[in-house]
Amino acid sequence: MSMAEAIIVTIIIASTPLLLAALGELVAERSGVLNLGVEGMMIMGAVCGFIASYETGQPIFGILAAIAAGMLTASLFAFVTLVLVANQVASGLALTLLGIGFSALIGESYASKPGVKLQQIHIPGLTDIPFIGPIVFGQDPLVYVTVALTVGVSWFLFRSRGGLILRAVGDNHVSAHALGYGVVRVRFMAVLFGGACAGLAGAYLSLVYTSQWLDNMTAGRGWIALALVVFATWLPWRLAIGALLFGAVGILQFHAQALGVRVPAQLLSALPYLITIVVLVLISGNRMLMRSNTPAMLGQSFVPDR
Repeated sequence: MSMAEAIIVTIIIASTPLLLAALGELVAERSGVLNLGVEGMMIMGAVCGFIASYETGQPIFGILAAIAAGMLTASLFAFVTLVLVANQVASGLALTLLGIGFSALIGESYASKPGVKLQQIHIPGLTDIPFIGPIVFGQDPLVYVTVALTVGVSWFLFRSRGGLILRAVGDNHVSAHALGYGVVRVRFMAVLFGGACAGLAGAYLSLVYTSQWLDNMTAGRGWIALALVVFATWLPWRLAIGALLFGAVGILQFHAQALGVRVPAQLLSALPYLITIVVLVLISGNRMLMRSNTPAMLGQSFVPDR
């Protein structure tokens, strides 16, 4: 594999968990729910996915366990914010702290153990095509799942009746409720979808990206996923572009060091987060862009008429 091929493949691997987590958060925010617990759901998916795959020897069980863990964690957030009408920002932050702490507890005995890696697909004849083959036909299955999810979410939000209802709930939950739509039910399902995607993103880290469990292995990727949603102005196709850009920035440090670029390692490690801050500041300054797609009810609680 050439250097160019290796760089592109690495960018795709680094971008996939960001895109997965951000897709789930985008759907949740389109329904009007601001879930800052993406990091916590990701880390729970990572630890549960690793444990399940390690104990069974099958990555598929790890993937299913990670999705279940993400949805279970998300259901706790949904119950507290949608049923008990707690503050969404505070609840999301608490969920992140809970996920980080609880994952460290249950994953303590599995730290640094060799995991079961989800292998890349090899299609005879296609994967062997120079340059294009490894990039297009030689990825792991979750990369293709992520591409399908991106297309599916875009179609659902803008081409289906269910997506229209979800966006209506996010833009004006009072009017949606008056039309007979179950606001709490729609938002609950959106949050669960977000949890499933975050859990799957966590599984990608522990089954593909590193193939082992380490404390706090998400390393802030959940926060970057949250920033990506704003960067993409709540549009799935922009989300994919943003994930690739942020993934490229994230791996820049490794290739820069390999090429002998004399830049402090600490600065390179902080670069993705610095870029995140700069991008958010630039986008926030464009009020028309922010208003065009931002769900009007984002972060606002809804209490149905009794």
